[in-house]
Amino acid sequence: MPGSPGERVTAGDVLTLEELVLFRRASALRGGLLVAHAWLTIAAAAALYVAWPSALTLALAIVIIGARQLGLLVLMHETAHWLLLPQARLNTWVGTWLCAAPLGADLRQYRRRHHLHHRHTQQPEDPDLMLSARWPVARRRLALALLGDLCGFTALTRIASWRRPDGLAATWRRLRAPLVANAVLFGICAAMGGWSLYLLAWVLPWATWHQVVTRIRDITEHGMVIDAADPLRHARTTAAGGLARATLAPYWVNYHLEHHLMVFVPCWKLPRVHALLLGRGLGERMERASGYVEVLARAGG
Repeated sequence: MPGSPGERVTAGDVLTLEELVLFRRASALRGGLLVAHAWLTIAAAAALYVAWPSALTLALAIVIIGARQLGLLVLMHETAHWLLLPQARLNTWVGTWLCAAPLGADLRQYRRRHHLHHRHTQQPEDPDLMLSARWPVARRRLALALLGDLCGFTALTRIASWRRPDGLAATWRRLRAPLVANAVLFGICAAMGGWSLYLLAWVLPWATWHQVVTRIRDITEHGMVIDAADPLRHARTTAAGGLARATLAPYWVNYHLEHHLMVFVPCWKLPRVHALLLGRGLGERMERASGYVEVLARAGG
């Protein structure tokens, strides 16, 4: 098994054939439960605010829902790799309508771009390189960026970027699924607590906390990595306790190194992959952080 820093590690170097088969197996039950968990958590947070409307319950709902919105994109990411559900057509349908469209994302476009990211990770051809290349920055700049996320400024720039001069037909194809999904969400929110609930329990979390956790995700996954050519160092795994998983890192998104090394493994198996890598003596070579505070301190250094 490779052990020296200069030696490239692949999944085949770490796993036996039997382990490869076991780790790559998807589960319709587990995948379905993850999607249900995301939406039930969102519904529970919104219901809490409806039952006891206050600044405190609204703030709590914004954080919980904003994090689960990221969770839906994490599950969309699973469907981009055909890992959420074993049935290909159902995998794409769920990824499109229950994960991507409510947040204005396009699964098919994302899948094409994301596969290029895996093929050229941290190389000039990586389409996501700009997300990590800007770090570190001065602490003041990081604080202003996070404040812009929390105040909704980043969301406004994202909305502006959706406007493309590619014709009415192309614009409709791009926006059709998000408009339909959000019309359904609007109807559900109106039935639960009035039309304003859609703004308070869906749009506001997306425009604020969701932007914060998305930026933090971008920083921690590939920002300030040690060696762009080493599969154990060109992505980072960040330790996350219960609070971090609830508010920042849903559905094992913090195990990003393991995902890049073994892209065929469903997200719910990544903690087992992490334990296996440590057990086989690769811990010293792995790019790891003790928590999100550590990575943000480095990013704002």
